[in-house]
Amino acid sequence: MKKSCNFLFYSQVLILLILFVAVNSQLTTDFYSKTCPNVLKVVRKEVQNAIKNEMRMAASLLRLHFHDCFVSGCDASVLLDGNSTTSEKFTPANLNSARGFEVIDNIKTAVENACGGVVSCADILAIAARDSVLLSGGPFWKVLLGRRDGLAANISGSNTALPAPFDPLNTIISKFEAVGLNVTDVVSLSGAHTIGLAKCATFDNRLRNFSGTGAPDTTLDTTLVSELQNLCPLTSDGNNTAPLDRNSTDLFDNHYFKNLINGRGLLESDQVLFSSDDAIQTTKTLVETYSNSSQFFFSDFVNSMIKMGNISPLVGSDGEIRKNCRVVNSNN
Repeated sequence: MKKSCNFLFYSQVLILLILFVAVNSQLTTDFYSKTCPNVLKVVRKEVQNAIKNEMRMAASLLRLHFHDCFVSGCDASVLLDGNSTTSEKFTPANLNSARGFEVIDNIKTAVENACGGVVSCADILAIAARDSVLLSGGPFWKVLLGRRDGLAANISGSNTALPAPFDPLNTIISKFEAVGLNVTDVVSLSGAHTIGLAKCATFDNRLRNFSGTGAPDTTLDTTLVSELQNLCPLTSDGNNTAPLDRNSTDLFDNHYFKNLINGRGLLESDQVLFSSDDAIQTTKTLVETYSNSSQFFFSDFVNSMIKMGNISPLVGSDGEIRKNCRVVNSNN
């Protein structure tokens, strides 16, 4: 009886493993090798042009992929135009914040000229994110491809699933776990903040009356507090920007983690990875490891990006290949 139970158990495990491999193998690195063999070169050229025009665009394109995958999976839903009831662009996480849509339009046009109706907007986001990292001095990885585009935005998901700059660490971890990512992914993907800028509105809560204390956030370096108070006066509209990784703004490296150790993380959601009570048991050691080794950071970042790109992709006959990334084909 015991042998038959063990056989049944291992058979079930084997079936689950086969199903897991089958689902994940639907995305492949050579998905367009016959249908659009030059797609990677076409996307790379457009991303290069965009970054040459504005260095910040690398961070913006990387962020678009992140904001896409956390809401209904990597289906390009974040790119859909509309209004406050039909488009993720109008949710608090994206409004006046998510950017780079015109660059994606340019990439899509170039790709369509090379091979019309073949490459999804979701895959374009994934490739552009990889190229943005690489062209900023970060690591290379082979992007898994074969995603299809979603048919609708997910407003409620965009409102609840995306980590916010004011979230405590346990909330951030929970949001990652909800899409199948773990604590290592939290820290390594937060390292994307080694490039890019943030508006005063995302961090000025730390500068004066943090959590009702009447004083700045004590985990923020006092010299940096003064600089940021000047940048973000009380009369500010909140739109001034500061580098997420001070003194290494445009280079994709491990300097972001060195800043956290020195109390110079810009966003509350950055600094909690090292300074919060919860960090001692969860994320602090990883921050220290990455601050000492760009190799460890790059390796984990690549693994986490591949995992994130595998969140609930539409494959096979699900979804569609949008002709225009901003609208579903039926409205084109």
